[in-house]
Parts: sequence; C-alpha cells; structure tokens
Amino acid sequence: MRTRRIVSTVALTAAAALLLGGCSTGASSEDSPAATAESLADFGSLAELEAAAKEEGALNVIALPRDWANYGAILDLFAERYPEITINEASPDVSSAEEIQAAVTNKGLDTAPDVFDLGLTVALQNTDQFAPYKTEGFDDVPDELKNAEGLFVGGYGGFMSIGYDSSQYPEPTEFTDLLSDDYRGAVALNGDPTQAGAAFAAVGLATLQNGGTLDDFTPGIEFFGDMNAAGNLLKVDVTTATVASGETPVVFDWDYLNAAHTAENPDFAVVVPEGTGYASYYNQAINVDAPHPAAARLWQEFLYSDEVQNLFLEGGARPARAEAMSEAGTIDQKLWDALPEAPAEVVVPTADQSEAAGTLLGETWASTIG
Repeated sequence: MRTRRIVSTVALTAAAALLLGGCSTGASSEDSPAATAESLADFGSLAELEAAAKEEGALNVIALPRDWANYGAILDLFAERYPEITINEASPDVSSAEEIQAAVTNKGLDTAPDVFDLGLTVALQNTDQFAPYKTEGFDDVPDELKNAEGLFVGGYGGFMSIGYDSSQYPEPTEFTDLLSDDYRGAVALNGDPTQAGAAFAAVGLATLQNGGTLDDFTPGIEFFGDMNAAGNLLKVDVTTATVASGETPVVFDWDYLNAAHTAENPDFAVVVPEGTGYASYYNQAINVDAPHPAAARLWQEFLYSDEVQNLFLEGGARPARAEAMSEAGTIDQKLWDALPEAPAEVVVPTADQSEAAGTLLGETWASTIG
C-alpha cells in the first residue's frame, strides 16, 4: 500500500507545470445550475443529477490511492456504473494541503480537481475553497464529523495505531517503549504532521498517551522530539514498499492502513494502544471552482450510499454513516464485527482543537525534530 506522501515543492511545481502545459481552459462551469446546487432537491431527482453529470462527461479526483481505504474498488464501481463519465485520477499520493494547492494552481482549467479527500486540519483552513452540498445521507453523519453547512463532511475513518514487524520487534506494551533501544532507527510517521492527517493524528495520540489533552499538543510534540533525540525516529515516508522491505518496520498510521500491510508482510502486526484512543475521519468536499460540478455532486451522493460506505468498511475503515446504517440493518455486519475493538475511551478532535494544534505544529515541529 502506498500512503499519501509529502512531495517537495519543486516536484509539485513541476507537476503543476505539466498540468498547465497539457490542458486548455474548458467551458466555464460557473453558469451551470449544478455549480450552485446544495442538495439533490436542487436537481429534482438522482436521475436528473446523473443525466447532468453524464453530459459533463468527466470527474477529476485527486489524492485517492487505490490501496487506501478500498478506493480502488470504489473508483472501479463508479466507472462501471457510469461509463459515460471518465474518471481522471491525478496525483494519488499528495497530501491534503497539496490537494488545495492543485485546485488554486489549476483554477479555471478543466484539469482542476472536482472533489477533495482531506484531513480535518486542512479542511478547516480552506473552507472558502469548498461548495456547500448536503447528500441524501447527510443527516446520518454525526454532527461532530461534519460542517453544519455541508462544506465538508467526514466520509470514513479509524483509530491511530502502531504497526510493527513482529518477527523483528516486540509489541510495544507501553507507549514509552518506543523510546527504548529496542526500536532504534525503526519508527516512522506517515508524512509531516503539519501537512498530513495521519501524522497529525500520531502527534495527537502521543499527546493523549503522555497525559495531555487535545487542547494542547505540546506533550505529543515533545514525545517525538525525545524519540528523535534517542535515534529512534525515521524521517522516511511510509509506503507498501518501505514496509515490505523493512525500511520502515514500525509505523504510526490509521489502523485500516496498517492492517493492509499484512498482505505484503504476514508478520506485520497492529496494536491500538490501551487508554484513550484517537479517532479521526477523512473529509469529502467539492471544489467551489469544480470544472464538472454535477459530476462532483454525483460523486458525493455515491460515496455516502450504503453500498460505498460498506466498501470503505471492506477496506477496514469505519464509514461515517455506520451508526445509522447499523440501526437500519444496511451495514455489512460481518465486516463491522471483524473490526479491531475500539478503545474504551475515544477522543475525536473538535474544530477548535484541530485548528489550535495545526498552528502549534506549524510553529514548533520543524525546530523540535530538526
């Protein structure tokens, strides 16, 4: 599995230049009724939305690795169901922050992203970039997982966990075990916590596990500073290849992503630390400048359908509509029951906590880690 890595500014600029050089400005979407639609009712029916999206003929997605939360199967199902709509998959491994940059860079071009899949911190920082839209399943998503106006909505999530090669390393029974010589040069984060949601959450979990609260990420930042000073922190982006080769043998990542590494390494085990667990969800949003506004809204309806929420579940992630689906009897109960047991106490950061933590990380992470 490849996770969303952080690419250099030079590489991103080069990629943007290729996009700009290889495309032309498409027909403006600003005059399309779809561009201002805030719910399915504005189209009249799903069939009318589907017709409008088919007429546009394309959907631009970004940052959707096919081995992330079962997105490969999800994209393939959309393509099968709507063969009239070409899916353009751009830059699957970029960070949430780079999704926004791609939208800004390509504004007004037919290559701009139509939709986003974002960590909460980046979503909170960029609400002006999103068009409000409430899917038919909007009310099923818990209030703490969505923007009240529908600017962004949690789609799927999980718990921050520690994955490790059990043939080479012991199970970390205490969080502070990771500071010991047993893990020298072995522990990796999935990206930079100032840009990547998984790495941000790892600092959040470290904060909770070191006596802090999500009101102040300082204990977590200090923990990784201590890990770096001990020589245990690897500054390598995690991918399927780095886990399979042993380059990143101990990994902080979402439980559903760590669990997927067992396909390449059967000895790779996953533990959600005891005590307070850190949960978070990736958020779906529509680009306010989407070149294909109807297709963007059809994609949102598709993602929040029972069928696709169950596909996220098949990928080991927890669908945002899980509670309502369970009550309605539409969740895949076998898959739901097979998920790792949730911690006794689970914390989901609020918007204010995430914003404050993002600011603190921006001010202190680089100087702490070096």
